[in-house]
Amino acid sequence: MTDRYSRQELFAPIGKEGQQQLQSKHVLIVGAGALGTGSAETLVRAGVGHLTIVDRDYVEWSNLQRQQLYGEDDAERRLPKAVAAEQRLRRINSSAAIDAIVADVTTSEIEALTEGVDLIIDATDNFDTRLLLNDIAHKRRIPWIYGACVGSYGVSCAIVPGETPCLNCLLETVPIGGATCDTSGIIAPAVQMVVALQMAEALKLLTGNKRALRGKLVSFDLWSNQYTAIGVDRLKKEDCASCGSQPTYPYLQASNHSRTAVLCGRDTVQIRPPAPVERDLETLAEQLSRQGGTVQGNPYLISYTIGAHRLAIFRDGRVLVHGTKDVAEAKSLYHRYLG
Repeated sequence: MTDRYSRQELFAPIGKEGQQQLQSKHVLIVGAGALGTGSAETLVRAGVGHLTIVDRDYVEWSNLQRQQLYGEDDAERRLPKAVAAEQRLRRINSSAAIDAIVADVTTSEIEALTEGVDLIIDATDNFDTRLLLNDIAHKRRIPWIYGACVGSYGVSCAIVPGETPCLNCLLETVPIGGATCDTSGIIAPAVQMVVALQMAEALKLLTGNKRALRGKLVSFDLWSNQYTAIGVDRLKKEDCASCGSQPTYPYLQASNHSRTAVLCGRDTVQIRPPAPVERDLETLAEQLSRQGGTVQGNPYLISYTIGAHRLAIFRDGRVLVHGTKDVAEAKSLYHRYLG
């Protein structure tokens, strides 16, 4: 095992000193989907000492095409992604400290999640969460790396508080959103390219090679063979509410974080309870079984199928209502079966 990281240490910008720095770092990955699994595996193989991976969802068959840590058994068991990722990552590197958290990342959780973190990796699928990450990163002066992909397109940018413009600044100037995997699908090479872009910047930051950062927002389309790198230094705004001279961090306020969300690429609505709860899944399974329908479960969630809909109920009170994109319909089903 003494030569485990030898090829990485031979790379002069990292060397033995950089390898030691990697082993002392704590990285938070928000999202354990395509970008999250790729990033997590890269960091664990690179020797990052402490990794926290947070995700609100569970493994489904449609994930297996591009989410590299998961297998068919995970999809059959509907295992929470964070749990399945942790199990695979521990087999890859048993010396890494890995925390798996099954939760939705909101204003209630973000302060605790970022305690003692050296770098945040964006592996989310929505700007609601990204802007939350952006604000906490600037409040705590933690660098973070934005990344997104859809179809054959991808985009990435490293954001360093106090030095670069933030995501809030970029959104006002650069068109970096629009299509979703629900409408355009996605191919695995686009995922892998964004992971490569994010992880290259991550290794630079974690080994003290900040001067090597691109300083640009990179976008590409693998199908049409396009690649663009936009200099972002001049986009920083002095009056930005997230990174300006008098920041108010608006996205850390609960009023700016929705309690329902239509999930990307899914005929699914997520509903979070108005206050934190701890559901007794065993008792709930018994109650639901008396209402008809089909109840299945594992230690982390219950799956309740009734008619054309399926409700996945987590211990933290969150519910994924499958079979609809209509928030009102999802809420109606939620209240009908869960009170």
